[in-house]
Amino acid sequence: MKSIVILISGRGSNMEAILGSALPLEIRAVISNRPGAKGLETAAKLGIRAIGMDHTAYESREAFDEALAKQIDEFKPDYVILAGFMRVLSEPFIKRFAKRIINIHPSLLPAFPGLHTHQAAIDAGVKIHGATVHFVTPKLDHGPIISQAAVRVTQDDTADSLAARVLAAEHQLYPQVLRWLAEGRVDLKSSGVVQITGLNVRSERRAQLLLVPME
Repeated sequence: MKSIVILISGRGSNMEAILGSALPLEIRAVISNRPGAKGLETAAKLGIRAIGMDHTAYESREAFDEALAKQIDEFKPDYVILAGFMRVLSEPFIKRFAKRIINIHPSLLPAFPGLHTHQAAIDAGVKIHGATVHFVTPKLDHGPIISQAAVRVTQDDTADSLAARVLAAEHQLYPQVLRWLAEGRVDLKSSGVVQITGLNVRSERRAQLLLVPME
């Protein structure tokens, strides 16, 4: 069975979706850069090792990332899962866990990397917005895409209403991708393109883009 360590910064709603999905994965630890993060309480109540590491106690980003990497290494996970981890990871950290760090971003990458994605989508007038699960590389929000979930953008949307629908889609998308990882079905090609194996062409097209209808 493959194993993961989950990194969070706050409540960890995506973490909660993962923990509630009965995935064939061993969750070895949940680590937060904020010791008071509510998600740590949730993990601890489920019997999962919950660790707080205050990033402000370190003299630099690199020093914190080195300490974090050493902590993760103790658990020897197959993957490091970012689930609302609100820090940009340094290049040495990413290279240390190359092809093993997975992130979820609230936009259909490569569109709208970075922050404030929902307002950016509204301002751009796009009709489809969503979320992306991808491998993490040193270039922010530009790693190989594993899968995406899409939601429609309406004329009445605000950043908050759109964010709520995207988050609901994230809670479906992330556990599905982790199930594929657990089953060994995520194939990262040397070209940087990801294929999901064990799916026929028609079902793969559906799996790669989950269109969530509006309520």
